[in-house]
Amino acid sequence: MLSPQWLDELRTRVTLSSVIMRTTKLLRAGHEWKACCPFHDEKTPSFTVNDTKGFYHCFGCGAHGDVIRWMTDQRGLAFMDAVKELAAEAGMEVPRADPREAARAERRASLHDVMAAAQDWFRRNLSSPEGRSAREYLEKRGIGPDLAARFGFGLAPDDRHAITKALGQFDKAMLVETGLLIEVEDKEPYARFRGRLMLPIHDPRERIVGFGGRILDASATDAPKYLNSPDTPLFDKGRTLYNLHRAGPVSRKTNRLIAVEGYMDVVALAGAGIEDVVAPLGTALTENQIELMWRLIDRPILCFDGDAAGRRAAMRAAVRALPLLRPGKSLAFVTLPNGLDPDDLVRREGAAAMERLLAEPASLLDTLWLNEREAAPLHTPEDKAGLKARLLAHVDAIAHQDIRALYKRELLERFSAFAFPPRPPRAAPPQGRWNRAPQQRSAVPLRPEARSKLLSSLASANDRLAHAVIAGLARWPGELNRHADALARYRPADAGLSRAVDILLDAAESLEIDESSPIKELESLAEPPDKARYSFLTEDSDPQAAREDLAEAVALLVDRPALEAALAAATARFERTLEDADFNEQQRLARALRSFDERHRQTARRRAMALAKDMVATASGEANGDEQEMD
Repeated sequence: MLSPQWLDELRTRVTLSSVIMRTTKLLRAGHEWKACCPFHDEKTPSFTVNDTKGFYHCFGCGAHGDVIRWMTDQRGLAFMDAVKELAAEAGMEVPRADPREAARAERRASLHDVMAAAQDWFRRNLSSPEGRSAREYLEKRGIGPDLAARFGFGLAPDDRHAITKALGQFDKAMLVETGLLIEVEDKEPYARFRGRLMLPIHDPRERIVGFGGRILDASATDAPKYLNSPDTPLFDKGRTLYNLHRAGPVSRKTNRLIAVEGYMDVVALAGAGIEDVVAPLGTALTENQIELMWRLIDRPILCFDGDAAGRRAAMRAAVRALPLLRPGKSLAFVTLPNGLDPDDLVRREGAAAMERLLAEPASLLDTLWLNEREAAPLHTPEDKAGLKARLLAHVDAIAHQDIRALYKRELLERFSAFAFPPRPPRAAPPQGRWNRAPQQRSAVPLRPEARSKLLSSLASANDRLAHAVIAGLARWPGELNRHADALARYRPADAGLSRAVDILLDAAESLEIDESSPIKELESLAEPPDKARYSFLTEDSDPQAAREDLAEAVALLVDRPALEAALAAATARFERTLEDADFNEQQRLARALRSFDERHRQTARRRAMALAKDMVATASGEANGDEQEMD
């Protein structure tokens, strides 16, 4: 535990401007320093550094902090890593509360020395005559000497014991512990990396913690193409992103961070001038790596190859991110043209082609929808039901309740638009089809004037019913989830009702309802004149009966107009075609509508009888009271 006094001493010993000046050009302005803000793009300097007060501040974007905050926000370091680096610079020793931890830290420092020595040896090998084939390979990949030196390319010779001799100043046990040697029982430890082009892997403090090696012998089919260091005291591949130490400061300026599939893609994009790029290390993107990127950018872009493996990797990353989502934190996705990786694309079409793709990434929600829609054939109702089930399974994985509710609504709307598209109008029937027997053309439509009057009456009634349903759901919010799918199908013409329905749907998932919740606004809706008809609007109603009546009212509001519209369309279709199938469909819908209305009438009668019974009981009670007073 670091005391506030120790941290204040650290801030005092380190000059803030000298640390910031390493990556940002500062100009003296009186007792302060000024610069264009490294946290957002600007042409006029609004970023100031005050060494006396020990803080920086941007008047444009509001970025503010001390020297430790600078290391965590601009460099992307974890808090303790930032403290340790600043303490080393200030000549201060970080307090060690646990002697065992101190011993482990000292051990790790020694292992860092091993990795640094190995990197020096790999680089010398690349420059030697033995490294000619590796240099030719780099040239063929478009990686010139400057770029190769910048990323620290080296060569591991095809020799099982060369590294043991080269690093003889270290115990073999240390070489095994860092993953440079493989230890096999009863055998001499031998080199893990042989005949490979080598790349160092750094932590955010720019220390080498591991290596990645690409095989140079294309005929070696029994060896993996790429090989990384194993997990060691220094290296955890699931918690490490390749090139983060370089990409972090750049991403603060570009407000962008890109994750690609492999480190050669990182190098290729850097060679094309795109430097805010990282990569996982031989695994699918992990939850820890997503969190690492979110420390720098709210919406990193994941860029995957345009093949089946790339699409699977995108989907795995999307699924892993769902439980982690929180306000402002998400992922974006770019899929390259089929068969291309970033290296192929920039070499064929230039960096501008890559920038165009990065400028218009797909959202996480879009990626889920498109991948699931294309995951399996969708020819039958069962197929479509499977799509809906997969989408809802993804929604259920989201931990944050507001985000879960929004994803559910958006995905179900897309599913409904896809699964229930408007039917195209049927072609007019050929001539000679109108001479069928009259009995085959029953259920003649109403006269236009009668139909218009009826629909006008229903619209008026539905408006009153909508007010009752919305006020009822506001009074019984626990019923929202039960009726959310039905409400999503309801499309009122009135803007006020439409807004009320949206409020209900937004509240359906979270149910965070209190006196300040928007749902309380619904209680100000005008109550229908026949309020007594609806038990869910009366104060002393039985809860179970009220909920059943509310369900009936929702069905009447939402499903009856849909049945009416379907019946009208079926009737019109039958008049055009006189086909038996259309006649049967029209009759089926007519029966469904009659059944619906009969059920509603029965419910209304039950409510009326219950209301009359209550009125009789009340009147009887009052009469008895009067008699007692007379006695």
